[in-house]
Amino acid sequence: MEKFLLMSFLFLAITIILPSTHGLDQSPKGVDKWFKNLPHAKTKMTKLHFYFHDIVTAKSPSAIQIAQANNTFQSPTFFGLVRMMDNPLTVNPEPDSKIIGRAQGIYGSASFEDIGLLMTLNLVFTNGKYNGSTLSILGHNQVFHEYREMPIVGGSGVFRLAKGIATAKTYQVDNTTQNAIVEYHVVVLHY
Repeated sequence: MEKFLLMSFLFLAITIILPSTHGLDQSPKGVDKWFKNLPHAKTKMTKLHFYFHDIVTAKSPSAIQIAQANNTFQSPTFFGLVRMMDNPLTVNPEPDSKIIGRAQGIYGSASFEDIGLLMTLNLVFTNGKYNGSTLSILGHNQVFHEYREMPIVGGSGVFRLAKGIATAKTYQVDNTTQNAIVEYHVVVLHY
């Protein structure tokens, strides 16, 4: 009987708590209600700062090559190289710093002229007040420029209908291992 009660409690907790993110009802009816109230909602601006750890060569890499063109390694820009990532996002640049989320997506070398990456990724927040929310980036990243600006094209949870800018700056890179730590400043408008 105890086991039954515990399982019943867990089921209720999961069905009641998990469907919401920060008190938002994510059911179709909840989303409809949210959109109906949208004309009365005020735009909020949120600024975020974190570090993105792109680990290509390690015991446990966070970015793995999934495709390449026949001539990728003859190209000075590695054109056609594609990697899938699940990179940790941390509060500070140190690898053992507190993790606040993951950068999950794909990046690929998409330029014949310079090392320019097509970045398509979700910033998935797993800790803190944005836990369960996401921001989506789709943009061009010229990795050898000091600052790279990429658009925020959407979001979920607290960041529904988000739009904004993610500015990346390389904090540290090892050209031998290709491992990199990138500092991100994000400014996002949402409701």
